[in-house]
Amino acid sequence: MAPAVRTGSWVLGVDSGGSGIRAALAPADAPGGGPAASVAAEPVRTGPSGIDPEHMAERLAPAVRTLLAETGASGVDAACVGAAGMATLGDGLRAELPGFLRETFGVRRLALAADGVTAYAGALGERPGAVVVAGTGAIALGTDLRAWRRADGWGHLLGDCGSGAWIGQAGLEAAMRAYDGRDGGSQPLRTRAEQVFGTPLHALPGKLYPRPDRPAVLASFAPEVGRCAPRDPVAAGILRSAAREIARSAAAVCPEPSADGTEPALALTGGLFRMGATLTGPVGEELAARLPRARLVDAAGDPLQGAVAVAARLAAGSLALPADPALLRLVGA
Repeated sequence: MAPAVRTGSWVLGVDSGGSGIRAALAPADAPGGGPAASVAAEPVRTGPSGIDPEHMAERLAPAVRTLLAETGASGVDAACVGAAGMATLGDGLRAELPGFLRETFGVRRLALAADGVTAYAGALGERPGAVVVAGTGAIALGTDLRAWRRADGWGHLLGDCGSGAWIGQAGLEAAMRAYDGRDGGSQPLRTRAEQVFGTPLHALPGKLYPRPDRPAVLASFAPEVGRCAPRDPVAAGILRSAAREIARSAAAVCPEPSADGTEPALALTGGLFRMGATLTGPVGEELAARLPRARLVDAAGDPLQGAVAVAARLAAGSLALPADPALLRLVGA
């Protein structure tokens, strides 16, 4: 039996990143209380014009219809789409997604956000501070609630320093050095690379370079670096370098203490930090040395919860996070 139609305002949150797409639907007055759905385990395609809006739409539409059916909601009042690459590759999404969501689901108010913004909202809500988001990629965002400051998030070819892809690539480079007999190589990482990818290392470039999901494949090796680190100084050095990069990004965006002396909050979020103490230990040390003015706090929620929260505040007309042409664009607000 289909659920009864529920009245009231409903909001949609979407989190699109290097590991796929997730969506959640919730009542606007209870944004933590709705169902979530995994839309796809693969990232939205990126083409010459940026993130492909048609590909996102065709992935998103069936999942939203399923969520509407599960909740009995008659439509979506406000939505927030957080996407990796939105700031630099989001022109197509900003041009086409608002019309698609309005015509298909009746979305009247929409926030198009960089994934760092939704991660910030999930981790810290609407208070001044900074967030480092590290998964396949890495970005740091900070705000004093007047403007945003951003560091990195430039993709695995130009940045994402300290990210899963960055660590995985450094680990595989150390494996290749060991294969060649060059200085800086790691035999434990070479062994793990051959086992994980099931190929002699001389064949690895042919398996890796043509992959459209190359950043995610690189990031899949980051946990192996973490597992080797306790007994391998090369792997431990890679994680220490990653921690240094994470701290540098945090320091670049963290606001100064407020006029009353309140220290800004700093949160770390993203799947990379599930690696545990082999990474979080060095990160904590680097942050303490480089950013003593910040208070390290636990992230309250994840980017999908942040997207739902932004949508709920948008529906209420009370969003305090600052709009930005690239990082947080509001449509119909």
